Amino acid sequence: MSEPLTTPAGAAVSSATPETTTSQRVTSPSAQSDSVCASNAGQAASSSAQTVGEPAPVAFSERDLHFMKLAQAAAEDARVAGEVPVGAVLVRGDEVIARGFNHPIGAHDPSAHAEMVALRAAAQALGNYRLPGCELYVTLEPCLMCAGAIMHARVARVVFGARDPKTGACGSVVDAFANPQLNHHATVLGGALESECAAALRSFFAERRRAVREARAAARDEPPRTEPL
Repeated sequence: MSEPLTTPAGAAVSSATPETTTSQRVTSPSAQSDSVCASNAGQAASSSAQTVGEPAPVAFSERDLHFMKLAQAAAEDARVAGEVPVGAVLVRGDEVIARGFNHPIGAHDPSAHAEMVALRAAAQALGNYRLPGCELYVTLEPCLMCAGAIMHARVARVVFGARDPKTGACGSVVDAFANPQLNHHATVLGGALESECAAALRSFFAERRRAVREARAAARDEPPRTEPL
């Protein structure tokens, strides 16, 4: 893997050379998978374990788990910045081309989801708005916006962690990648390190609720209630 170069937009890109080859259509599996917008991530993580009719667990490769852990590290950067902890890495072969973390608040940009940040950084690194042969690993199921960008970029494969029954665009609410009317489909696998990815989201929102309660209690000079993580 090449050493990433950090950019101001919460992304890191490698010094890889541009690629301009065309992609082939990859059919999406019919199994359900779930995606989520960062704004609804807390609700998604809380109810992910209760989703009815989830697909059978997938045996992920060591390679998949390795890259998902890198996406989790990117998600931690978002948490440290006070943003919903979602992270993504975009790879080609065994090389990390770009990484991104969710930061719409800090960027004043409603589109600054982890996937979008990684896609933009990768396109700049490769000098091509198409990303054929690339794979995207993200800790939270992509929303419709991100799914659309993934299709436009011709990403070949998507692996995500936590599922989202509220806004998931990979099978939870809609399955954009299974729509035969669209001209590009990526292979999508959901549930990689799902429990850890969902736990990170639950912990973040529990801590934020606790902070709000403590602030309100301090304003009223009352002891705050406690809530387990």
